[in-house]
Amino acid sequence: MVADCAHILVVDDDRRLRSLLQRYLQENGFAVSVAQDAESARLFLQQYLFDLLIVDVMMPNETGIEFLQKLRLENDVPAIVLTAMGETEDRILGLEAGADDYLPKPFEPKELVLRINSILRRVPKNDKSGLKVLSFGDYIFDLDKKECRHKTDGLVHMTPVETSILSILGQKNGQIFSREKLAEMLGAGQSPRSIDVQMTRLRKKIEKDSKNPRYLQTVRGKGYMLLTE
Repeated sequence: MVADCAHILVVDDDRRLRSLLQRYLQENGFAVSVAQDAESARLFLQQYLFDLLIVDVMMPNETGIEFLQKLRLENDVPAIVLTAMGETEDRILGLEAGADDYLPKPFEPKELVLRINSILRRVPKNDKSGLKVLSFGDYIFDLDKKECRHKTDGLVHMTPVETSILSILGQKNGQIFSREKLAEMLGAGQSPRSIDVQMTRLRKKIEKDSKNPRYLQTVRGKGYMLLTE
């Protein structure tokens, strides 16, 4: 399935729409980050590799068109622009700025998913495999040594199961693993329920806010995935 490894950034100043899109896209198997404006989006782009952007045209301070024009000077990540009322001028400007597609508001979420999958089928995915050292926030995980270190405080104590979880997710960075699959791979009496417990403990060690994780993410209805920098 195209959505299984795709990480999407939604850039829109409408909090309600951001929330609705994030929930709907996650339910359809995508990993989703949200930004309220162009400045916030740039910060995300400095930290993550994204497979696709969804950008609203009408935003304060810097429009979606201006954001895309600047982005295209250094980044060719696919983008869909959202245009109010389907204004012809906005659509043309969006495509000229480097958008791959456009969708007028209001729109059916299902149509957005179809357009996303259509673009992702045409564009090569970011290659996030083959890494030996993973970085997420203030932490670094060495896949060969099976060690996690804080960038200033040094070695982080982890149980063998926690280390194994990071290794599994890290070797397939950005790929979703179901709770059942992780339990099967870990063995030693693990169950889907015990995986949830392990994830909670692991987040407390590597996330600044374990209740709102940025790196060790849950994809609703699918499982868990690790997003590194």
